[in-house]
Amino acid sequence: MNQKRVLLLTITILLSAIIVIAIRPVSIDPVAYFPPEAPELIGPYLKNSSLNSAELIALGKIHGPEDIEIDEHGNLYSASSDGKIYKISQDGEMIAHALTGGRPLGLKYQPDGTLFVADGIKGLLKVSRKGGVEILSTAPEGGEPFLFVNDLDVSSDGTVYFSDASSKFRSEEYLYDLMEGVPHGRLMKYDPREKRSTVLVKDLFFANGVALSANEDFLLVNETYKYRIHRYWLKGPKAGTSEVWVENLPGFPDNISSDRKGHFYLALFTVRDSFLDKFLHPRPWAKLLIAKLPKFLWPKPEPYGFAALFDEEGHCLVSFQEPTGEHLKEITSVKRNGNFIYLGSLHNDRIGKFLLPESFREK
Repeated sequence: MNQKRVLLLTITILLSAIIVIAIRPVSIDPVAYFPPEAPELIGPYLKNSSLNSAELIALGKIHGPEDIEIDEHGNLYSASSDGKIYKISQDGEMIAHALTGGRPLGLKYQPDGTLFVADGIKGLLKVSRKGGVEILSTAPEGGEPFLFVNDLDVSSDGTVYFSDASSKFRSEEYLYDLMEGVPHGRLMKYDPREKRSTVLVKDLFFANGVALSANEDFLLVNETYKYRIHRYWLKGPKAGTSEVWVENLPGFPDNISSDRKGHFYLALFTVRDSFLDKFLHPRPWAKLLIAKLPKFLWPKPEPYGFAALFDEEGHCLVSFQEPTGEHLKEITSVKRNGNFIYLGSLHNDRIGKFLLPESFREK
């Protein structure tokens, strides 16, 4: 075959591929978004490699341990992409504790052995001490069904506060929500006495991590794709209202947890992406084009391990990082137990266990 025919064939294939991509339907209607300039990694966010010292648990034995909970005996509970919730003993023994049949994400362990589960497919669940699974809620009263229940926290009276990341896109379509840039997320409340869910806040940009304050007077919920955290007041003169608590974070906030002693532990999935912020987000046509491409051609997040500690006033006190992403990356949850924090990841095959610096340990 001569060079002219090879060139003609190549051009024909490329044009055909472009036409196929251009006409391929996708269910997104993107809008322009102009993010603020990403903050520098200075002060408490100063780049460091502290997480390189983290112990790795269940390495290669679990896939996608999004969240972690620890019981009174030191056993870990975490879930995998296969829909199972695993119990990992202190000596490393790992057994399947429950099977939800969906995608378990956020977890919250209770003193009676109950485990509340935010399942991205099945909804809000409760798992008994023996591993029995009960569906508590799949839709708010009189509202749209949950498509992507993501994270949760439980108050002292048993009320469950949880997020529905998107009312339009399911868990496997979370990148479409990023591309569209329209607020489809909701903050929810489940009342175990009335056995019903209600909407507390709607129109959130990918509602993610949920955590209660020490006095349970307010609740935090992360907006992953806006790089910010919202505060919803439960008590006091502002009860029933919400406001931005922290904004313009240096990464994508995922889950958040509280030690109920005045501190919040934030997981940042990765650092900010200048290509996304400065080129894609302001141009709806570019986001639509990317969404039509096969997913293996989509921009990939930088492999990076990132977690941060905040006080209740919204001040970042310190951050723990792993810039190479080889040891820990794409951290989606941070849970404190004693002088350690445990680090989960939606896509990784390990759980991190990190000893806090001396100044943050229990006295």
